[in-house]
Amino acid sequence: MSLIRQIWLLVLGMVLTAFLGSFGVWMASARDYLQAQLQIKNSDNAQALALTLSQQRGNADLMELVLAAQFDTGTYRSIRLLDGRGRVVMAREATGPAGAAVGDVPQWFVRLVNIESAPGVAQVSDGWRALGRVEVISHSSFAYRQLWDGSVRTAAWLALIGAVAGALAAWGVGRIRRPLAATVEQARALEDRRFITVQEPRVPELAQLSRAMNSVVTRLKAVFEEQSTQVEALRVQAHCDVLTGLARRRHFIGQLDAWLEREDGPADGALVIARLMNLMEANQQWGRKRTDALIQALGRAVLQAAGRHGLAGRLNGGDLALALPATGAEDAARALSAALREVCAALEPQADVAVGAVAWRRGMSVHDTLATADQALARAESRGGFAVEVQAVPLADVPGAEDWRQRVLEAVARRRAHLARFPVVARSGALLHQECPLRLKLDGEPAHELAAFWLPLVRRAGMMPAVDLLAVELAVREIAVDGVPRCANISPASLADGAFLPRLAALLADHRAAAASLWIEVDEVAAVDHFDAVRELGLRLRPLGVRVGLEHAGLRLAELPRLFEAGLDYIKLDAAVASGVADDADRATHVRSTVAMLHALGLKVCAEGVSTAEDIPALWACGVDAVTGTAVAAR
Repeated sequence: MSLIRQIWLLVLGMVLTAFLGSFGVWMASARDYLQAQLQIKNSDNAQALALTLSQQRGNADLMELVLAAQFDTGTYRSIRLLDGRGRVVMAREATGPAGAAVGDVPQWFVRLVNIESAPGVAQVSDGWRALGRVEVISHSSFAYRQLWDGSVRTAAWLALIGAVAGALAAWGVGRIRRPLAATVEQARALEDRRFITVQEPRVPELAQLSRAMNSVVTRLKAVFEEQSTQVEALRVQAHCDVLTGLARRRHFIGQLDAWLEREDGPADGALVIARLMNLMEANQQWGRKRTDALIQALGRAVLQAAGRHGLAGRLNGGDLALALPATGAEDAARALSAALREVCAALEPQADVAVGAVAWRRGMSVHDTLATADQALARAESRGGFAVEVQAVPLADVPGAEDWRQRVLEAVARRRAHLARFPVVARSGALLHQECPLRLKLDGEPAHELAAFWLPLVRRAGMMPAVDLLAVELAVREIAVDGVPRCANISPASLADGAFLPRLAALLADHRAAAASLWIEVDEVAAVDHFDAVRELGLRLRPLGVRVGLEHAGLRLAELPRLFEAGLDYIKLDAAVASGVADDADRATHVRSTVAMLHALGLKVCAEGVSTAEDIPALWACGVDAVTGTAVAAR
């Protein structure tokens, strides 16, 4: 039994005890008072009647007339005249039981209180001669009526007082309930890996409990923030160039490879490589410090050109790389060349930079893309300072943008879609779930198209909520058929739509059995830009048994200072973070620290995009719980 219920039972018991006790004491006192009043009335009436009878000087007829007249007033139950020996000389008795004339007073009440009317006795004489004594017993009906009316009024007042007391008790219990409920919610939040603090109540005992819970939460936050800082430092050490802060060559190539291979990656874009020409001569002529300062400034320009959505890296000594999605190669190359020219003009006017670029499309090999960009860079370098070369890459002919848009929207409207399947395997070899990216069957195309080709059009059309709901619906319907857990993706655009979460929750509520085997994940970028929406997603879906997590994570975890409040179940590390741990100690250290931090929050950790079999045992050694990627699918 809950504490609040026990308090309520205690309050109710006290109120009922006070009510019944007060009513019982009043009833007994009123009954005794009325009985005493009846006895006094009977005595007074007997004295008056005896005086009147004494004045008749023993005339029996006159005395009988007086006695009959007194009885006929109707207020007496019995009047008797007794001689000196106690024999009845004359008497008048009312017929029926004592409570017969009570009227509208319930008989059960008459039997319960049972008011006794004690007889009044007085002596009758003729001068000095004693004639006997008279006994008078009045009816007790008026006493019953008075007691009944009084008890009804008293019960009503006591009930009103009890209601007021109950209202006050409810207010008092509410003051206790609120801090208790807040503490219970805080404990449940800790169970759900959400760390919240509550305001301390005024009740001293509850204040101590809340203070202790808040202290625990504060310490856990401090521990997580310290771990997060350490993990971020290890990430920078493993993935970032010390001099410029840009991504190292391996990390940059891993990020670009993820773009080219991911189902939901960009469909096309540009890769630009800028080279500080004659680096060795520059070191000898300007000195190491001036050269490093110039490279740092060039790196800042490349990072600024990348913005929030691009990639920036340092490939080697003087080679800086920029990858941009959905951007023309020539425009990107010339814009970067102009920015680098301004930097050189300000710091080292004698410095020269060559720029080479290539346009890429999803599905191209990352090594072929880099090799093509290197060819363009070599031609630019042969032409001299600030030359720009763009390598043409033959691309498949595609329909016009408007044609694609109409075909994509038609496929979504007609629900011509299916889910692909990529296994996510746990350390034990068991299937954790199937990753199920959505693919659309466009009119006139022989096969379902990957998301990279139609996703930008759907985003621009504002149809991401409908597409995401379609993917989730397909997932739960397939789960209902074969029972295999599946994972669906939710886009940031859908999270930003206020009507999406209620519709998603209603859909899953209609498929509650299948929802228990559903995994929902959002991009790490969504958690950074729409943190409250991600937390609301978890609060709405986790009661249905749905597991909620982040995908493509690891690069911006440091930007999530409230990750412990997100209410997530798992994290999928991006391929750019998890790949290459088998032969890179720094990357392995970063992954190991990240996994340890996330495990401390009770989160499962998966590695996505694992492309080499050698990385799998290395990831197990780092503590990763599950892996997915081409190397896993090939096993």
